[in-house]
Amino acid sequence: MSANWPERISAFLRSPSQFLCSTTSDIFLAEVLHELRDDRASDHIKVLLLSPLLEHPTLLCPSVFVGEETALELMSVFAQCSPKSLPLRCHLLLALTSVLLCSCCVSSHTSASQDFLDLLLQMAQDTNDAQAGAALHPLRTTACDCLRELEACLPGLLSQRLELLSSLRQQENSRLHQAYTGLHALALRNAVYLLTQQKEAGAGDLKAALGSNEGFVWGEGADSAHPNSESHSDLALFSPLTLGTMGKVPSLQTGLDCKELRSLLSSLLEESYLLTSLSQAALLRQLVEVLAMVPAVSPTILRAQLLRLLGTCKVCLLHTTLLMKAAFTDSLFNAEDEAFLLKRLVGLSQHPLLSTPEKLFYIDCILHFPENRPISSGDESLPVLLTPRLAAALVPTVFNDSVSMLARLNLLSLVYLEEGEEDREGQGGRGLAYLYDHLTSLLRIVENQASREMVVTFFRASFLFLLHFCHVERYSEDLSQRLCDLYLRRTRLAPHLINLADRTQDRLEESGWAVALLRALQRTITEAPLSQLTLQDLRWHLRILARVAEEGEVLQRATLNFLLCVITSSSSALCVSGDWRLGNSVLGVCRRLLLHPSLDSLLTPLADLLQHLTCHYGETDIQDHARLYYTLLTTLSQEKLAGVLAQRGTERGRQAKVRSLSAIMGENEELTSGLTVHQTERPLLRLVKLDKHEPDECRPEHKPDSEPACETESSPGQGGIEDYRAQFQSSSFASEITLQYHLTHTGVHDPHFDKLFSIRLHFDLTDGHYEEVSDISVPCLFRTRKPPTVRLRLKPKQPYHTTLRASAIFTTEDGLSWHSPLADLHVAFPEVFLPLLTPLGWAREKKQRVFEGIWGEICSGQSEGDLTNTATSLFCDQLEDSAVGELVEKYFQRYLVSDLDKGRCNVLFFLPPQSHVLLKVITEEDAVQVHIATDNWKLLPYINSYLEDITKEIHSTQQVNGDV
Repeated sequence: MSANWPERISAFLRSPSQFLCSTTSDIFLAEVLHELRDDRASDHIKVLLLSPLLEHPTLLCPSVFVGEETALELMSVFAQCSPKSLPLRCHLLLALTSVLLCSCCVSSHTSASQDFLDLLLQMAQDTNDAQAGAALHPLRTTACDCLRELEACLPGLLSQRLELLSSLRQQENSRLHQAYTGLHALALRNAVYLLTQQKEAGAGDLKAALGSNEGFVWGEGADSAHPNSESHSDLALFSPLTLGTMGKVPSLQTGLDCKELRSLLSSLLEESYLLTSLSQAALLRQLVEVLAMVPAVSPTILRAQLLRLLGTCKVCLLHTTLLMKAAFTDSLFNAEDEAFLLKRLVGLSQHPLLSTPEKLFYIDCILHFPENRPISSGDESLPVLLTPRLAAALVPTVFNDSVSMLARLNLLSLVYLEEGEEDREGQGGRGLAYLYDHLTSLLRIVENQASREMVVTFFRASFLFLLHFCHVERYSEDLSQRLCDLYLRRTRLAPHLINLADRTQDRLEESGWAVALLRALQRTITEAPLSQLTLQDLRWHLRILARVAEEGEVLQRATLNFLLCVITSSSSALCVSGDWRLGNSVLGVCRRLLLHPSLDSLLTPLADLLQHLTCHYGETDIQDHARLYYTLLTTLSQEKLAGVLAQRGTERGRQAKVRSLSAIMGENEELTSGLTVHQTERPLLRLVKLDKHEPDECRPEHKPDSEPACETESSPGQGGIEDYRAQFQSSSFASEITLQYHLTHTGVHDPHFDKLFSIRLHFDLTDGHYEEVSDISVPCLFRTRKPPTVRLRLKPKQPYHTTLRASAIFTTEDGLSWHSPLADLHVAFPEVFLPLLTPLGWAREKKQRVFEGIWGEICSGQSEGDLTNTATSLFCDQLEDSAVGELVEKYFQRYLVSDLDKGRCNVLFFLPPQSHVLLKVITEEDAVQVHIATDNWKLLPYINSYLEDITKEIHSTQQVNGDV
């Protein structure tokens, strides 16, 4: 088996869901653990086997019970490993951490997690490799990483071990000192945060925490300290600097007595020089959070670090410096420090040796610079100290890459906007002129057939310029004229111009620049010589004119005259060509003109245009639409015409989309919301399982062609088995199970969904154990009526439990269609059980002979078929006679082959498609023995779990009855 493990693991990691279609997670996990215990497997194979547990622990260990059992197996393998197998032992520690965390074993305080934590601390306490030697140095490194991961995922877990962690950090002299420092700082930060969540916690509690070495703080202990606080997992996601009411940092009132904490912080800061840049940044961030939560310790303790932090070239350290400035402002940074840091950011933003992402990061830091005394607050507000002279080094040029150019343009626009454009002779006026010159340089590049990237960059730059300086008329009007000239040279830029007008109109609601641009484009198109017009240019012109027609402020007489000249000209080949797309574009303009506020003045030329299209255009579909528009134009009033055609209302002069069931849509427009399947915000329906069984629904009504062996006594058991197995050869025999549910509303009450119609239930499989499930139709569901019964028919390929994902599509009273997810349907293993499927009319004696025959074949192995999958087992439990009777009556009644007589009975479970589980229940004094035989050995774990569950239920019932 081990020879094919690399292929199996690779297949699992490539697609876990597809891999588990051929098996189950329980079986695969059992096989992995069995191979890990095999001494013949190499360490390389065992490391490979741990990959699924490292990558997909929740898939293989979905519950606390499975996670703990798996962890105990892995710890057993770890104990048996040779000390020389360092890679395997390290991977085992990592796998144990993943399994225990992802299966919630640590938060549930299981014994396995307790033992694992003790093991990690034991390995971590071997400082400087004094006991195990330097050979085990990688193992100790991994142990520290695992402890840090556990503390990060469950903040406060090590908060009662701060004294031990501090001692280990001080004793360690090897390169592992960095790992101990990071672990200690993280535990300190989380411990202080937990104290801030406790009422009336003070200096005494902080001192006790710093000197504690008692044990671990499990989930319930930390939560009980502050009932309203977030859970451990929630705390791991947030920094204390952002927690608290209204963004206030949680604080711990300790008075002035914080000598222990101050001494500890000083020690950590002194050792920070020994760490790598990333570790220094993480350490400083955690210490900043501690200082922010303990106001009694002055942030000036960090002053000694500023000299090297202000001059660093490491992104992570500079980011930490900005975090420190945002947290402590002028308590730590004076005016000179602030000015130097800002100049440093400006210099780094244009440093030639830095990469583009780094430069963009520094520009973003300038835009969000944490000032000591900010004047204004906003998403992007410039610091007061950033003057045009200082920002001059960041002026954009055409040689910058696109992203950097746009970032610089945005920054400089904000700088010059602050200066004001009125001072035309000052720095602000010259700077604005330079920015516009830069924009026109980009425009000239676009005119000369620039790449798509440069085209997009130019239009984005134009949008940024307009966003800040649209009120400067001499620049905005000149830009409009230049854009019109650019369009005549490159008509393919029409989509970019339309998008620029739309975005500008959306962001600058009070500005009329977008309308002015569209009016200018209309004038440019309509006044251009028709002799130079090509069909390709006409396509783009029609898109521009259609957008112009949406503006109620723009007169449309010029547009109509242009279309009439193009359509009716004797030299025009447009109507003769019969191009459907081009004709539909013309109709798109006409349709928008039908909705224009000045339609009365356009009535005659628009009617002439539509009539000409109806009579002369060489495409039938275009003629039909033109005839319809002409009929509507000449017979309906403007109000009725708007009601029929308008999918759009008026919004800031433009036509905004609204729903109209009677709307007549153009060929290139979307369907209205009335024809759209809407998505509900939350589940509205649920399927409630019914416990009752209907034998007629689960038993095949199969009548054999003949019954030759009903009374024969020769070859006991064989005749009944042959007749029984003959059913499987019949095409009319179907092995399926039927589950019944009530379809009801959920607890969410929305009167809009009280009456539902034409409900279509859809089910998706999550594994490959069952055939595809057909959709189920339900005519209606009323909240005030009895819920309908839904029968779900499943045909197993393999008799395992499964989960179905369910959803529903339905119609409400107003005619809208809705899609709503339902809760997953869990099909338990016992729900796959069916009674013995025999032909109609079989007596109990013949069923007993089938049972004995199958039992004999499994036990003796004398069957002519393949019995490699057969297996037997024994289950025992302490049950009294009355309890055994209750067990049989409650759980085995449907599957009895022989009645309970003298403490004995036979039970047979048929599991589609062709599996059997046979039970012989035998009562011995105060115990019950269940002998198990099956022709599918993979079912034994599920049968054992099922028997354990039902016997536990019987014990609970007996105990309750005894107490009563």
